[in-house]
Amino acid sequence: VEKGLIYKGLKPVYWSPSSESALAEAEIEYKDITSKAIYFTFDLIDGTGLLENAKLMVWTTTPWTLPCNVAVAANAEFEYSVFESSKGKMVCAKSLMEKLVEKLGLENVKELGVVTGAELENLHVKHPLYDRQSLVINADYVTDTDGTGFVHIAPGYGEDDYIAAKKYNLPILVYVDDHGVQGKDAGKYAGLFYEKSEDPIIEDMKENGSLLLLDPITHSYPHDWRTKKPVIFRATAQWFASIDPIKNDIMDAIHSVKWDPVWGEVRLGNMIRERHDWCISRQRAWGVPLPVFYCEDGEPILDTNVIEHVAKIFEEFGSTEWYRRDAKDLLPEGYTNEHSPNGKFRKETDIMDVWFDSGSSYMTLFRRGLNFPADLYLEGSDQYRGWFNSSIITSVASFGNAPYKKVLSHGFTLDGKGQKMSKSLGNTVDPIKVCNQYGADILRSWVANVDFRSDMVMSEDLLKQVSDSYRKIRNTIKFLLANIDGFNPNTEAVPFEKLPAVDKYMIIRLNEFIRDVKASYDDFQFNDVCKLINSFVANELSSFYLDFTKDILYIEEEKSFARVSVQTVLYKTAYALITLIAPICPHTASEAYSFLPYATEEDVYLANLPEVEDYSAYDSLKANYDKFMNEYRPLILKSLEEARANKVIGKSFSAKLSFTLDNAAKECFDALEANIAQILIVSQVEFTTGDAFNVSVSPAVGEVCERCRATVSFVNTNSLCQRCQSIVDKMNLK
Repeated sequence: VEKGLIYKGLKPVYWSPSSESALAEAEIEYKDITSKAIYFTFDLIDGTGLLENAKLMVWTTTPWTLPCNVAVAANAEFEYSVFESSKGKMVCAKSLMEKLVEKLGLENVKELGVVTGAELENLHVKHPLYDRQSLVINADYVTDTDGTGFVHIAPGYGEDDYIAAKKYNLPILVYVDDHGVQGKDAGKYAGLFYEKSEDPIIEDMKENGSLLLLDPITHSYPHDWRTKKPVIFRATAQWFASIDPIKNDIMDAIHSVKWDPVWGEVRLGNMIRERHDWCISRQRAWGVPLPVFYCEDGEPILDTNVIEHVAKIFEEFGSTEWYRRDAKDLLPEGYTNEHSPNGKFRKETDIMDVWFDSGSSYMTLFRRGLNFPADLYLEGSDQYRGWFNSSIITSVASFGNAPYKKVLSHGFTLDGKGQKMSKSLGNTVDPIKVCNQYGADILRSWVANVDFRSDMVMSEDLLKQVSDSYRKIRNTIKFLLANIDGFNPNTEAVPFEKLPAVDKYMIIRLNEFIRDVKASYDDFQFNDVCKLINSFVANELSSFYLDFTKDILYIEEEKSFARVSVQTVLYKTAYALITLIAPICPHTASEAYSFLPYATEEDVYLANLPEVEDYSAYDSLKANYDKFMNEYRPLILKSLEEARANKVIGKSFSAKLSFTLDNAAKECFDALEANIAQILIVSQVEFTTGDAFNVSVSPAVGEVCERCRATVSFVNTNSLCQRCQSIVDKMNLK
């Protein structure tokens, strides 16, 4: 108000006669209806030469709007044919002439010449129903894809018409009232519901010779999504917030924000660039009232002191006081105004657009003493014309900056066939049903697994796929927790420097995994988080580390260095996995955390995510293990699989691997400082040197230890290998 951005004027808005209320565009849906489309003519009044006594051919699907016609629009760039016919001299778009002649059954047609739309501008035509004139104007939205190339302009009943009429300073006529009934200015059609006025209007045009054809058509038409009734445009008095004076500031604020996806900046920028004002009033029986009063002569009161007084009343008693109190009881005591000599005032009955309410929701940050601007606004992609839009306008107008540092938008849920979910179509997936069947964490996992920035497909099959991945993660965590039972990380954990090389490597890989997951969380790349977790669980853990360390965990003495070293890795891994899945699977993470030995917090929600460490001093160790894991191990596993398929061996533990190592391979294997047979889960290995790397598989020779199940050259009378007998002896001594 202080900046003069608020003003009152006319604006065509969707109107539902069934509910007598103006509708925001967000509440409109399009459905097919059959309309009484008519072809008719406007007689040129001041046409000369080629255009003398000519008639402009016009087409409309809304005959009820004709009483408020003030103009006929032509496209300045089009060519228009002027031709004689059995029904007089006609003018239409040259590209449509042949089609119209056939459709209207015109005879004795002879083209006389061509004019442009620009040449027709500012001529006058006779109104087909009343004794008044209409103006010929130019408008670039006139097309020649259908119709006649001319558009009937009733600016009180259409937004494009309204904008075009304002350009030519034409009157804005609205005869239809709040109940959808033609008013007294409509003459003989007064008192008729707008739809029922169409038949007498068409009949009168037939009688005066202006009607060429009644041709009902089925086409898409706006409907109120609540009542499912057709809606119409009506130009009514509304309150506006002007965008133009602060548009450059808004654009600067948009550029200062980080947008995710990045196209959000362009999308909102284009909307603001093309916007001139914001209609902030609505005609509803509920909502936050506009704090405006009117004087006796109709002059609105836009006084900062008055608005502040009303705000204090609302703050103390609530906004319902606007409806409970008379105008005089809402105004400051003793208030006077020269426009109300008798001291009488009335209240505005319109409410504030709800987007103005939500668009100022950042004010809660001030009331709660929190930081402003907000770190993040998160909503659906439809909010570029809603919440994101209204928020930045009010914030720039009030504070000169955007209300958010970052905006993240998401798509909408589709069914398995890619159709938008809708109650009316019956293709929705009930989230409560999903939670009852699969658990809330499965539903959350589905959300995290999809690319939520676009529209997302949801189906039973996808939920089952997600549940399979979830089950793998849950089972892995159960394995980790089971094998760190009795382990005290505070007193028993092996320092990184003293860990065996393979355990060091796993800690380094775990550290990289933590780094990548946290970075993905920071960028809201939840599907990447899921991919990273699933890959780490399946590859580094299940098919490698957890697989070969079973030989240590199950066979070695409980508190042996080798076993405690592995438990050190498992504990760090368990803590990392549990805390990193918590944002996506909070229930699973909470349950798992309650079983984590020596956990320091009451629940996982209070625990910090693991920190990223610096292990750059061990880059060479990592490089050697990466080479082994990515180059040599796949070849070895392939050889084992082929041997198993050819019945050479059964399980890999019954195999012997014979390696031929070239210089590069020998250097890599030596640097591993590992029990190669153990990490490859075979019983025996042998090495020779050669010019190229090669591996062959044969059955291991010897006897099977009944305790560790390894094939060894010798077992004692207890059927134990030397390693197992030594472990058993130590256990018996204890």
